[in-house]
Amino acid sequence: MPLLFVLLLISVGVSGCAQSSDQQSSGAKNEGGVVRTGLLPRTGLFSGDTLKSLSIDDLVSRVEAGGVLVLGELHGQATHYSRQKLALEALSKTSKCTVSVGLEFLSWKNQTVIDQYFNGTVSESDFLRDAEWGGNPWDDYRDQALFPKNTGGKLIGLNAPRALTSAISRRGVAALTPEELQQMPPGFTLGSSHYRERFDVVMGGHVPATALDRYFAAQSTWDETMAWQAVEFLAANPGHCLAIIVGDFHVNFGGGLPDRLKARGVASVVTISQVETNGLSEEELTLELGPHAKYGSRADGVWLSSTIPTSPLKALQSIE
Repeated sequence: MPLLFVLLLISVGVSGCAQSSDQQSSGAKNEGGVVRTGLLPRTGLFSGDTLKSLSIDDLVSRVEAGGVLVLGELHGQATHYSRQKLALEALSKTSKCTVSVGLEFLSWKNQTVIDQYFNGTVSESDFLRDAEWGGNPWDDYRDQALFPKNTGGKLIGLNAPRALTSAISRRGVAALTPEELQQMPPGFTLGSSHYRERFDVVMGGHVPATALDRYFAAQSTWDETMAWQAVEFLAANPGHCLAIIVGDFHVNFGGGLPDRLKARGVASVVTISQVETNGLSEEELTLELGPHAKYGSRADGVWLSSTIPTSPLKALQSIE
């Protein structure tokens, strides 16, 4: 299976989808021991630890200059892209920082052409070719990518080169060439044991068990590289805050990108996970939303919607 598809599967995660929001409950109990007295919400923005209603303005106001807002998404969901734009606008309105944007699908190795596109000195088609854009339509991300033009901010590539993560998935970190090792983030660390546990569940059946170590190393390289590049950017631009747009698995329940940002010294990290609730039973939704006994809160804010009329597994398979 191609690495890009596998990592897209990871980025999508296993979230389901949403219905209307004011139904009252079944009393389902999750692994965190939280007893529900009404039906869980199906749409709207809620606090990850209490599931109380939350406004996007209040949530993003927690981001300070030098901080990061991590915006998760299920790839291909128009609702999620619209909400990213709302979050960027709300972040800009706080006037706490200059808002810049980082995209998961852009590599730091291609920053020169990213700058050229952002500054209008190369065409969009040339940018997409030279930046090795693949997968999701650029139309889904154009507004978010160019949003910093309104704020005096920048658009930055964060991720590892695809050739590097492909090499890791095939051969492992220990077998990288000296040239490949030079592209690795300094102080590279694998994701946490809980992150690995959830990764194995998502990947089960998609890759051979003997390859899971290598694929998890590739996944961890994505997280570590994005965190490394974010920290480098914020150190050089201390008045900025960075909104990072990534697949939801990188965000939810920790162990991925937010943990690596904090480990590398970012004090202000606010996370938003997006969940599709349609088709999920109360018990399934309880486990999706958390808080979870082992993994804790899903994110600082959990944004629920109901736009995928299929099962989570079909949603994963549809991107192949």
